[in-house]
Amino acid sequence: MANKLINQMGLPKSIANVFAARNITTAKEALSLTEFELMEVLDVSLADVTSAIARISEITCPPYQTALTLMEQRVQKEHMGGHLPTRLKGLDNALCGGIPFGVLTELVGPAGIGKTQLCLKLALLASLPTAYGGLGGRVIYIDVESKFSSKRMIEMGSKSFPDMFHTKGMAQEMAGRILVLQPASLSEFTESLQQLKISLLQNQVKLLIIDSMAALISGEYGQGPARQHLLGWHISFIKSLAEFSRIPVVVTNQVRSQTRDEACQYSFQGQSREKAVEDHTGYDSHLVAALGIHWAHAVTIRLVLDSKSGKRFIKLAKSPISPPLAFPYNITSSGITLLNDDGIELTGPEINSIHCQGHSDIINFDGERFQ
Repeated sequence: MANKLINQMGLPKSIANVFAARNITTAKEALSLTEFELMEVLDVSLADVTSAIARISEITCPPYQTALTLMEQRVQKEHMGGHLPTRLKGLDNALCGGIPFGVLTELVGPAGIGKTQLCLKLALLASLPTAYGGLGGRVIYIDVESKFSSKRMIEMGSKSFPDMFHTKGMAQEMAGRILVLQPASLSEFTESLQQLKISLLQNQVKLLIIDSMAALISGEYGQGPARQHLLGWHISFIKSLAEFSRIPVVVTNQVRSQTRDEACQYSFQGQSREKAVEDHTGYDSHLVAALGIHWAHAVTIRLVLDSKSGKRFIKLAKSPISPPLAFPYNITSSGITLLNDDGIELTGPEINSIHCQGHSDIINFDGERFQ
């Protein structure tokens, strides 16, 4: 706006001509001088200068907005942007409708906690006809660890939507809408990403799932600058896919052992380094998301799937529109089912903590697995 031309601001022609004659053509040039300096340069009265500056300032400076206006705009944007309902009532309410379009949503947790189960259900829901509350489109499912199960997904569909799935040929039709890629290496995965923008449009894709990103990265690269640079490229590209296609993008992340320094990095309470480390020793968890703090900042929604005291929880650990909530859940034949739709509001580092009770196959700091 500073470079907006004065002759386009609706000033009286006589004043606009004076500005042009004195080679003051933009708002920036006019506003960088005081009123008295303009009087001398333009050779006009103070009243004419004051009126001209008021007009230029009004057009150049953005108008004030109230907090209510901003809130209404955000609600409208969320409504227009769209969501993929998870059919988990409490979680959908907290997310104002479900998994949002156009951003990255991360599922993080130890092996066997239910990340792939949730991905299968989301794939099913996105491929459902709109008459049944789905998105009525195709799904691209990048299955890194060969965990995708058509049989399990169809079982979820049969239990959740018996009337539809008992129709002859419906199960085959639904399964045919889900395109599964199984890259054998990080380089193969990177090549497939380059083609995804075209595929998203040509195949009317409504959901992209990557299960799991951490398995690709840890399989070929250790820690250090090279890995962070590589991860940075993938973060940027996947975010651009989400924004370009305006569809939900869900990425699963594994866990690894936590270093002492990261006890401070993952504490968002503003406490001192010594206090954070001291508090961390009291946890029964020393695990963090495998892709690190930079990835954590890149995702818009983070769901932590956790297990503590024999109970499983989906924790809404990061969201721009919801408080940190934890929902207890079970895994049934129809998929993940919440035990309580109200959720439990958590405070402090507990919302981001990841426990390992009864689960194996955890990624350690070097990207290797241990039992």
